[in-house]
Amino acid sequence: MLKYIGKRVLMMIPVLAGVIVLIFTLMYFAKGDAASALAGADATVEEIQQIREKMGLDDGYFVRLGNYFKQLILEGNLGYSYRTGASVSSEVIERFKVSFELALFSVAFSIIFGTIMGIVAAVKQNTWIDNSAMLLALIGASMPGFLLGLLLSLIFALKLHWLPSGGWGGWEYMILPVLAFGVSHAGTMARLTRSSMLEVVRQDYIVTAKAKGVSPFKITFVHALRNALIPITTQAGQMLGITIGGVVVAETIFSVPGIGTYIMTAINSRDYPAVQGGILFIALVFGIILLVVDILYAMIDPRIGARYRKNRKK
Repeated sequence: MLKYIGKRVLMMIPVLAGVIVLIFTLMYFAKGDAASALAGADATVEEIQQIREKMGLDDGYFVRLGNYFKQLILEGNLGYSYRTGASVSSEVIERFKVSFELALFSVAFSIIFGTIMGIVAAVKQNTWIDNSAMLLALIGASMPGFLLGLLLSLIFALKLHWLPSGGWGGWEYMILPVLAFGVSHAGTMARLTRSSMLEVVRQDYIVTAKAKGVSPFKITFVHALRNALIPITTQAGQMLGITIGGVVVAETIFSVPGIGTYIMTAINSRDYPAVQGGILFIALVFGIILLVVDILYAMIDPRIGARYRKNRKK
């Protein structure tokens, strides 16, 4: 298993290198000048040129790209923000704590609520409970997160004044963004769980367990659910990565000071190191999440681990 993990880690290196080149290229050819944005509207041409020379913006594409790779590999940092002068690594990590907390609670809500709803729908197949649960799941999965976020903010913050409309602090600040971006994933999770459970309960070993008089609770939550967890685990891991990458919308709507707002501010101010560092950090986290999901496969289903060991011997 350690060799498998090492192989997957090595596979992440070219992926991250590709992300670096892509983002760097987009920032290099993007319209606008970072030096002009930093100098201000009243700056002279000479002052802007001095800033360009200081930041190395007059260097060619390959020179700047090579310097960025050298900085990452040799120094192990993401550079320094043009706007604040602070280390991008420290700023990204500080903002990422908020984004990860928001994404984690959103995914936890999606998994718990969606899985329970999917199990109930599968157990009560073709009943009004099943139909109602799937209708709610369809509505939730079809509702864009930004639209639901605006509706929730309008109702519970502006009209009823029950919850704050933005910011970040105690648990009351989490409710609206978690609901706004957890409902959609919960609907998807419910539909996937129901489909997986229905596929598993038709297997011969489930029929045999029923014939032996095993309790419905044990059949559902011990035998069926465990074997249905493979696609559920995949979806959960992807949801966490997608949510972390998509928190820009949630953080913008609810004024959450996370990595999404950090990247958006950096884009508007042409702060290239901050943009590159933020996106690269998100790509790294997404790769780690997918690696953890693959490891969980073998823990949930021993057949996967056995298959890997068999292939390794060959």
